Amino acid sequence: MLEIIYKDTDIVIIRKPYGLDCQYQIPQFLKQQLSCDIYTVHRLDTIVTGVMVFCLNQKSAAILSKEITEKVFKKEYLAIIEGCFKEQQNRLTDLLFHDKKVNKTYVVKKKRKGVKEAILEYRQLCSINNNSLLLIRLLTGRTHQIRVQLASRSHPIIGDGKYGSNDNGKIQLFCYHISFVHPTNQMVMDFKLLPSQSSLFDTFKNHLKEGELCEKY
Repeated sequence: MLEIIYKDTDIVIIRKPYGLDCQYQIPQFLKQQLSCDIYTVHRLDTIVTGVMVFCLNQKSAAILSKEITEKVFKKEYLAIIEGCFKEQQNRLTDLLFHDKKVNKTYVVKKKRKGVKEAILEYRQLCSINNNSLLLIRLLTGRTHQIRVQLASRSHPIIGDGKYGSNDNGKIQLFCYHISFVHPTNQMVMDFKLLPSQSSLFDTFKNHLKEGELCEKY
């Protein structure tokens, strides 16, 4: 059973578990669990966990998809990286190309077919044992964007072997916060989750108090 945080007639909010694909597997599980159709409107990589919203009808899915395109839909992540940035806060902008054949994204220097601009903002919250905890605001939604933008600056996410981490454990990237306008009642929906205490994030538990995180941006 998937952990459901909130549900109404239009949307359902879940804690996405590790190892499930959000385009096929999770909709199938939710359909069985809720006995209704499920529509994916945004994605997390299979190996990434955190808060997600799914829609229960096509109309709501179309509205939320439009919010994502128009940047009304907000997402923030927590990540633990190798090393630390010199700048405690910064905006990272890159041109990215995703190679579907190998399912890997690359930073490139020039625009061409398939190349898209990627932008994120981060705030470095603290560093412990040469690892750093980041709070990341995603301003565009490119495939593997956070992973490759951090790795390209020699700060791969812990556990992300695909992009250069030497750690063989689970990737330490968590979707912590989503915010959007409800597709029917127009209310602002705001959901925050903290990572499981069984993860490496527990090392930073003193810096993962929700009240303190809310003040960081």
